[in-house]
Amino acid sequence: MEPFEILLSTAPGLEPALHAEACTAGFAVTGTIPGGVTIMGGWPDVWRANLMLRTVTHVLARIGSFRAMHLAQLDKRARKFPWGDVLRADVPIKVEAATRASKIYHAGAARQRVETALTEEFGAVIAADAPVTVKLRIEDDLCTLSVDTSGESLHKRGFKEYVGKAPLRETLAAGFLHDCGFTPDEPLYDPMCGSGTFVLEAAEIAAGFWPGRARRFAFEQMVTFDPVAYGALVPPQPRTAAVRFYGSDRDDGAIRGATANAARAGVSDWCRFTRAPISDATPPDGPPGLVMVNPPYGTRIGERKLLFALYGALGSTLKTRFKGWRVGLVTSDAGLAKATGLPFLPPGPPVSHGGLSITLWRTDALR
Repeated sequence: MEPFEILLSTAPGLEPALHAEACTAGFAVTGTIPGGVTIMGGWPDVWRANLMLRTVTHVLARIGSFRAMHLAQLDKRARKFPWGDVLRADVPIKVEAATRASKIYHAGAARQRVETALTEEFGAVIAADAPVTVKLRIEDDLCTLSVDTSGESLHKRGFKEYVGKAPLRETLAAGFLHDCGFTPDEPLYDPMCGSGTFVLEAAEIAAGFWPGRARRFAFEQMVTFDPVAYGALVPPQPRTAAVRFYGSDRDDGAIRGATANAARAGVSDWCRFTRAPISDATPPDGPPGLVMVNPPYGTRIGERKLLFALYGALGSTLKTRFKGWRVGLVTSDAGLAKATGLPFLPPGPPVSHGGLSITLWRTDALR
């Protein structure tokens, strides 16, 4: 089978982290585009990308393209498209369409033409909650067809049943850890850990676990899926983490929830969660590492004016007790970040998160 283009999508702003991760994992990276990274490969690469990449949200396989100048032409070519090479007629399908700078400018009408071709020529059932999604993009009169091989967003690893308030997605946490230069042989501490996302992600990286190991994917319901070949993708043997990963929070419920999440993820042996307010946060014994924290922003939880004191207390605690540690702080508010008084480096690019634009603020080792 000839290699085809595969789009690895991610939150806008995390493209460099995903590019680096895909290169390190041995994928044939061909470029970076807004919101994603492109690679060339086959179906085993699709499966592997879903299973092992931490900063990717969806894996889209390009299954074909053709030019169409008007809806009748789109209808004719969609009817002749070899859908059966990839899709199963017995699995419901959802179609999404977008159009830009093209003579076909009505995305809804374009979507209807593809849906009609799928039902009348291929015998598929169209459903809003279908497990497989076909995406049609028309740009400069070129119609590109892709299939979402992931299904649900890949940040849904399957372990974090407790999510707490305003949780950070696992894919974003992985990207921010990368941007902070996190290495698995250094400890990590989150003094406002909530459901434990940063702690769990760091522990899984250190253990060598694949993030998609416990979930199902849309590609399992496609003609191209080979269960035997898929089963031969042997995950790496778990490593014994050399360090521990720590979280604290003032809320008892968060500590119980994070502890349960760690148990489900199989990383309990490497994680420690304790109840403590910011003012009582203390570094664990051993070498310094990375403090990662995602405090309230004021746009979702609490009033912004009240948060200045919280950020100030956080900065004071870190400057006083965490000398030698690097800090990574995520917030949507530059004023709150600066209220910590920490010696931040120039901030990273804005990253899209649930309708907000959030930014990673980093320090070198505190002195």
